[in-house]
Amino acid sequence: MRVMKVTLALVLLVAAGKLVEAAGPIPSDCDRACLEDLATGYLQALVAHDPKKMPFAADVKYTEQDQVMSIGDGFWGTATEVGHYRHCFSDTTEEQIGCIVTMHEGDHLLIMGVRLRVELGRITEVETTYYRQGGGGPNNISGLDSSKPDPIWFETIPTAERASRQQLISTANKYFRGLENNDGKGDYPFADDCDRIENGTRTTNNPTLSPNAPFNAFALSCMAQFKSGYYAVVTRIHSRRFPIVDEERGAVWANVIFDQNGTVHTIKLTNGQTVSMGIFNRPSSLEVTEVFKITNGKIRRIEMTGSGLQYHLNSAWGGISDK
Repeated sequence: MRVMKVTLALVLLVAAGKLVEAAGPIPSDCDRACLEDLATGYLQALVAHDPKKMPFAADVKYTEQDQVMSIGDGFWGTATEVGHYRHCFSDTTEEQIGCIVTMHEGDHLLIMGVRLRVELGRITEVETTYYRQGGGGPNNISGLDSSKPDPIWFETIPTAERASRQQLISTANKYFRGLENNDGKGDYPFADDCDRIENGTRTTNNPTLSPNAPFNAFALSCMAQFKSGYYAVVTRIHSRRFPIVDEERGAVWANVIFDQNGTVHTIKLTNGQTVSMGIFNRPSSLEVTEVFKITNGKIRRIEMTGSGLQYHLNSAWGGISDK
């Protein structure tokens, strides 16, 4: 009778979206709604500074910017409020969920990428990345906070047209293959309507971003950018992982490290134009969370958050480093 009461209570909590109050376990058949409730509970526990509200495994692995630390440390002590933007990606096969969200840290707004993994009814992995103001590159944190994800992300792929998990990962990895030492000659799997958001800023088809530059890559389409050879400044992309795949919606969540070794001072584009890359005159890296919407083998949307960190950062999570 006691077991039945505990199970019923957990079911009612999950159904009410109040998993934050449950000590666990998480249902073994945790579907999309269940995973999204779990993410909601995590964010609530985070701003409450109370890890005990969530069903963590005793040996849960927790990282911030690829640094291993204890649950309750770091952002758990400084998060003050959940922001208005939330975009989540569920993988019911692997029981994982990843969300790109805006968060408040004191008086400051930031972007957080968070991934949760469930095993045997407990959260066993928590991986978090952050973009704080001054983290490098184009950004619009406040603009992201007041926006909503493009509805195309939530469109269901017809069953007969769905790609397999491995096919979706292969398409996403082509993006990184084409970006690493970009020469304009790769196999770039972009749809004609492809668009990319980076840290809240649209960085494709956006002529208003850096309009006075001699060569404005941000005004170009996804395909034209890669075909120009402009991204040759990215000399290595390592620690690539694709932990979350949503075959129903054609989405792939990736975690990677971009290296820029500081030696690429100029780039000769495929149109013959030479551009200066003087701002990349020292070794640096970007820790990147990037998500792809893929339809019929083509990338249609990209959402990225990432921050500059020490050169050749080694991921605490491993991952592949070759092409």
